[in-house]
Amino acid sequence: MSNIPKIVILGAGYGGILTAQRLQKELNYNEADVTLVNRHDYHYITTHLHMPAAGTDSVENTRVPISKLIDEFKIDLVKSSVQEIRPHEKKVILEDGTLSYDFLVIALGGESETFGIPGMAEYAMTIRSINSVRLIRKHIEYQFALYKNERSPQERINFVVGGAGFSGIEFVAELADRIPVLCKEYDVDPNLVNVYNVEAAPTALPGFAPELVEYAMEVLRKKGVTFKIGVAIKECKPDGVVLATGEEIKAATVVWTGGIRGNHMIEAAGFETARGRVKVDEYLRAPGSDHIYVIGDNALIMNPEGRPYPPTAQIAMQQGVCCAHNIVTAIRGQQPKKFEFSNKGTVASLGKGEGIAVVGDKHIKGWRAAQLKKIVDMRYLFIIGGIPLVLKKGKFL
Repeated sequence: MSNIPKIVILGAGYGGILTAQRLQKELNYNEADVTLVNRHDYHYITTHLHMPAAGTDSVENTRVPISKLIDEFKIDLVKSSVQEIRPHEKKVILEDGTLSYDFLVIALGGESETFGIPGMAEYAMTIRSINSVRLIRKHIEYQFALYKNERSPQERINFVVGGAGFSGIEFVAELADRIPVLCKEYDVDPNLVNVYNVEAAPTALPGFAPELVEYAMEVLRKKGVTFKIGVAIKECKPDGVVLATGEEIKAATVVWTGGIRGNHMIEAAGFETARGRVKVDEYLRAPGSDHIYVIGDNALIMNPEGRPYPPTAQIAMQQGVCCAHNIVTAIRGQQPKKFEFSNKGTVASLGKGEGIAVVGDKHIKGWRAAQLKKIVDMRYLFIIGGIPLVLKKGKFL
C-alpha cells in the first residue's frame, strides 16, 4: 500500500489554482499525489464576470481550460461537485464518488449573502459564475426586445443593482456603457432607460478615499446611473424592490452584488465559522487541524487593525502560494511560514477608459487607472498561464 501523502484541493478559483500550480512546481516526483476537484473543467476569472454579464465582452474571455494551467501528469483533475466534507474521516464526498486525503485545501469559493432580505434569493440575479452571467446578459437583451415588441411597461427597461462595492460599481459601469448600444439596436429612447444603484452603507466603494469615490460616482452619474446611497433594500419582488424608506422601484431586472459569504458546506462539515468563513491560524490552517487549509472566500483573516481582510482575488492568490509552501514543508517535516498579506494596490474599473486606483499612497483616476486595471489583469494571466495566455486573453486596447 502506498505511503505517498494524498493532497486534495477543492475548487479551482484564484486560491485553488495557485495552490495546485505551486505544488506541482515545489513537489518532487512521487512526493505526493495531488488531486484538484472542480465542478467545471475550466477556471474562470471572477473579476471579469461583470463585463460579459453586461454584454460588453465575450464570456470566453473570462475562462481558461484547467488543462492549460496544470500539468496533468502531476495533478489529477476531477470534474465533480463536492457534496460533503467529513474532516473526522478525512474524506470528501463527491456527486459521483469519494476521495480520501492526508492534506485538504478548501477553496470552494463564496456564495451570495442576501442578509435575509425577503425575496432576494428568489427574484434577484447574481454575478457568480459563467452560467449566471450568461443568464443576466440574455435577460437584459430580452427586456429590451419585450419593451419594443409589446410596448411593455416602463419597468422592462428599469435596472436595479443592489450593492455599490466592487462588483456592483463595475457592473453598473459596464451596463451604463452597454445601454446606448442596446437602445440603438432595439430603437429605444435612451432617456427612457433607468439604472439604479442602491447601497445600504453610507458610502459606495468602501476602502477608497472619499475623493476617488466621488469621482467614480460622478463618472457614472454622467453615464446615466442614479445612486441611492445609505438606503437599504427592504424587499425584492418579482417586479422590483422596496426600499427601507418605503419607496418602491419597479424593475424587471434586479442584480444583487451586496455581499459574499463562505460556502455552506464548510458550516455543514462542523467548522466554526462567521458567515461561512473559517478563522484560520497564521499558517492558513483550520483551528485545531494541522492538515486542513482554508483559503480564498472561505478564510477569515484579520488585518493589523483587527478587522477582516476583504476576500479579494489578490489575497486568495497569495494564500494559494503560501498554502502550497506550507503543505510541502509539512510533508518534509520543515517549518511552515506565516501568511502575511502584501497589498499591491486596489483598482476599480468604471467602464471604457475610466477607473480609480490606490497604489501605495498614490491615488490614480481616469484613463491612467483604466490602463492600470488592464496591467493588473494581464499580470494575473501571466502568473497562471505565461505569455501565451496573455496574448490570447489579454486586453491591450
